[in-house]
Amino acid sequence: MLRTVFIVNDIPELDRIDLRILACLQSDGRVSNLKLAETVGLSPTAVLGRTQRLTKDGYILGYEARLNPLKLGAGMMVFVEVLLDKTTPNVFDAFKAAVQVRAEIMECHMVAGGFDYLLKTRMADMAAYRLFAGTVLWQLPGVRETRTYAVMEEIKSSTHLPLGPN
Repeated sequence: MLRTVFIVNDIPELDRIDLRILACLQSDGRVSNLKLAETVGLSPTAVLGRTQRLTKDGYILGYEARLNPLKLGAGMMVFVEVLLDKTTPNVFDAFKAAVQVRAEIMECHMVAGGFDYLLKTRMADMAAYRLFAGTVLWQLPGVRETRTYAVMEEIKSSTHLPLGPN
C-alpha cells in the first residue's frame, strides 16, 4: 500500500489519515475515539495509537473549552501596541515575565516593525480597560508608549490551522 506523506515544518511524518484526525479534533476536541475512527476509516485502536503519537510528537498541544466572553464579563476585546523604552535582553525578560501573570492579557506577541509587542486583552468594558491601563499596563517593566485599539466588531475568530489536503 502506498502511503502519501506530507511535510509539515520540514518533518515528513504526517499522512492523510493523520491530517484527517487533526482536522476532526480541531473541529471537535470532544469527539469520541469511536466516532473519530469511523470518520477516518480506521479501527478505534489504530486511531487511539495515532492520536497518542500526534500528542507525544507535539502536533496536539492539548484540549480546552472555548468560553463565551460576553457571558463571563469579558466582552470587550482590546489590542494594544507596546513600545519599550529599551530593547535589551533584561528589559525584554522583565516585560515577558510580568505579562505572563496577567489573566487579562490573553496573548502577547513580539513583533517586528514600529513597536515591540502586540497584546490581546479582554475586559468587561471601557471603564475596566481604563483601570487596567492605569494600574497594570502602564506599570509593566520598560513600557514607554502604548496605542490602544478597542474592537468594535469581531468579524472572524478562529484557532483552526490550515492542514492541507484532507
